[in-house]
Amino acid sequence: MARITKRAVDALTAREREYMLWDRDIKGFGVRVHPSGRKVYLVKYRHHGRVVKKTIGPHGAISPAAARAYAAEIITAARTGRDPAGRDLRERGCDAPTMGDFVRRFVEEYVPAHCKPSSAYSYGLSIRRHVLPRLCNRRVADVTRDDMAALHHEMRAIPYAANRTLGILSAMFTAAELWGLRPQGSNPCRHVKRFREQRRERFLSDEEYRRLGAALREAESAGAGPAVAAIRLLMLTGCRLSEIMTLRWEDVALDPGGRGAAAAAGQQDGRQGRASRRAGGCRAARHRARGRQPLGDRRTPARKPRRVPALSVGTHPEARGPRRRAPS
Repeated sequence: MARITKRAVDALTAREREYMLWDRDIKGFGVRVHPSGRKVYLVKYRHHGRVVKKTIGPHGAISPAAARAYAAEIITAARTGRDPAGRDLRERGCDAPTMGDFVRRFVEEYVPAHCKPSSAYSYGLSIRRHVLPRLCNRRVADVTRDDMAALHHEMRAIPYAANRTLGILSAMFTAAELWGLRPQGSNPCRHVKRFREQRRERFLSDEEYRRLGAALREAESAGAGPAVAAIRLLMLTGCRLSEIMTLRWEDVALDPGGRGAAAAAGQQDGRQGRASRRAGGCRAARHRARGRQPLGDRRTPARKPRRVPALSVGTHPEARGPRRRAPS
């Protein structure tokens, strides 16, 4: 801890992780050094029992003396009971909307422009179930990292939904910064550690494939042709359910050799490439569905190893040594 001066800030070097240098004279005034080398002044104060961090500005654009004077003004206002963040919002002409009002704008303006239909549905589901019941009446500028950590911890019984909700809230507060509803770099979801997720993956056994194949043949004879065709495509390609349900003929390509490998457009991550499913895996799944042994599981007699002639020592030109000239 030292007095923050221009010389002291210029001497700070970047590290692998960001770190803080707090001022010796003004408690709560400091400078944050990012791994990229960027240095930002900030002030930390307590308001109504909550710790609030407010960004002052980057080093260079603001001098240490100006940042120090602004930090002292903020801390004095907080000690007298005033809310410096609320005052700044009023000075910018913002009416400090609640989370309920902000969510309505976020869903109407941000989601249609940046999210796919499936993502928009998951956004709305998480907002209705987890965000609004807890934060509807809170001001956007008043939500802190402690609030995000508490919300995330309350959902610990459903870690996957907790992590997805935290990601959605992070996108919401990033939009709030862009719209001027929060200071830059004040996303409260930052540094909230996500829960560990267990990867859910299971493959059908040969017996389950045979039972599924029998059930599909029975359903097909009963007239459920389209549903059976969709399930068989899921089995033979490994695509997602949404990809099969929205599949079009222009999304299907055949191998140049005509072996019938389907290619489904990559709709999950937005990439233009196609994820091809090879015909070998399709044939194995087809054999299992029909109750047969997959081709890859059939044992074939081993071929007799081909005899390779052994190399004799001195056959390489360099191993024979220099040639001797025949006597004349």
